[in-house]
Amino acid sequence: MSSLEQFIEELAPSLTAYRRNFHQKPELGFTEYVTTYLIGKELVDLGFTIHIGTDALEANHRMGVPATEYLHHQEERARKEGVEDSWLNKMKGGYTGAVAILDTGQPGPHMAFRFDIDALPIKESNEYEHFPAKEEFASTYDDVMHACGHDGHAAIGLGVATFLSKYKNQLKGKFTLLFQPAEEGGRGAKAMVKKGWLDNVDYFASGHIGIRDTKVGHIYATTHSFLASSKINVIYKGKAAHAGLEPEKGKNALLAAAAASLHLYTIPRHSDGATRINVGKLQAGTGRNIIADEAHLEVETRGETTAINQYMLKEALRILQSSGDLYGVETEIDVVGETMEAECNQEWIHWLAEVGKESPYLSDVLDALPLKASEDVTYMIDEVQKQGGSATFMVFGTPLKNGHHHNEFDFDEEVLQVAVDAFARLILKQAHLIEEGIN
Repeated sequence: MSSLEQFIEELAPSLTAYRRNFHQKPELGFTEYVTTYLIGKELVDLGFTIHIGTDALEANHRMGVPATEYLHHQEERARKEGVEDSWLNKMKGGYTGAVAILDTGQPGPHMAFRFDIDALPIKESNEYEHFPAKEEFASTYDDVMHACGHDGHAAIGLGVATFLSKYKNQLKGKFTLLFQPAEEGGRGAKAMVKKGWLDNVDYFASGHIGIRDTKVGHIYATTHSFLASSKINVIYKGKAAHAGLEPEKGKNALLAAAAASLHLYTIPRHSDGATRINVGKLQAGTGRNIIADEAHLEVETRGETTAINQYMLKEALRILQSSGDLYGVETEIDVVGETMEAECNQEWIHWLAEVGKESPYLSDVLDALPLKASEDVTYMIDEVQKQGGSATFMVFGTPLKNGHHHNEFDFDEEVLQVAVDAFARLILKQAHLIEEGIN
């Protein structure tokens, strides 16, 4: 058994433990206080220099930050769960996530890796057949769940950090690990990019568990067909009135929201590429005999390119405003998230295929996966490439009983070992080392 293979095998129980601990404590974007704390404490123990709070994120480039009252509630929850005040004070106001730096002091490339850490507003299934429920590590938080694999991504990040720490004296160059908040909704990546963490990065890699139902050991070296996206929150404010006694005195926010929901789907498709529109949430009204005085919409647009998505966004904003005007209600529109198009550098296909030949974990290295979804990692890919670096976004195969964002989403935990092995071998290759040099 090679030294790297032995390291991964010995690390496997820790990876599983990390994942299950994060899974039990899922936190929504910009409220990942416990998650950041747990990750940060591990990184400090591993010898990394840690940056959190406003040191990690550029304040003005966060998008869709929750309301102050909600943040205060989540901060108090985190305090009760043991997050030290010295950490919590730095994260107050939704400044979650961490950046970890390890500099070997030896001349070599600057490599950066991103791992997203947020969860989703989904109530996790408690059915016995659901593996986390069966094994008693399902979410302990109401209506919040790791239903997209970010608990696994955080665990993989700690696995990569453990590798770097263990073999620091035999590596070259500088390593930056980005544990990113608020990926869901495209809200957190830009704030890390604008802080300058990807300046002068030679190689950048990130990845995702699942996406397609496949075998553990299958890995896509690159992805393409990222859809640029915009996320929109809308509030219609009308005037309540008795629906039977004096309906003419009301201004119906519910009708404005309903009209907007229907008309958004009439936006013409674009001749230059694929488009998407979705109204994911509509809340309005308080009772059957009351003219609804307020309505809330959550909407998203997507486009095959950034330009096509901007077309969709422009049309959506026009329809949302016009619908409010039509029913005489006040319209408040807030764009709370964005992603862009991106293309991975093709050399990663060759690099991963090459290192995969020596790995017992990478059974099938595939060239590229058409993603057909949105990810704010695209801001990071773009920033690295603009500065002359090379970047990729990998996909790590696993069987999927249910798709992402399902209340019974789960993955085969052996994929964690596969991912750490892939990152480790890429580190060795780009640092111009070979596995035999690791003892």
